[in-house]
Amino acid sequence: MKVEFNPDKEIVATVQKGLERTGGYCPCRLERTEDYKCMCKEFREQIKDPNFTGFCHCMLYYKSNE
Repeated sequence: MKVEFNPDKEIVATVQKGLERTGGYCPCRLERTEDYKCMCKEFREQIKDPNFTGFCHCMLYYKSNE
């Protein structure tokens, strides 16, 4: 398993600016709860799934099963 940044550097830069603006909370969500603090609970749970391959909600991270 491998988790890495999205290969699209423009998306990474945009999301990282949003994270700075929101104090580390997912900039794609309206609520500011601990579940949405980057790396969000949703993606942490997806990482645990051995069959999941894909991006987190805001497209910052990508999980592959290499």
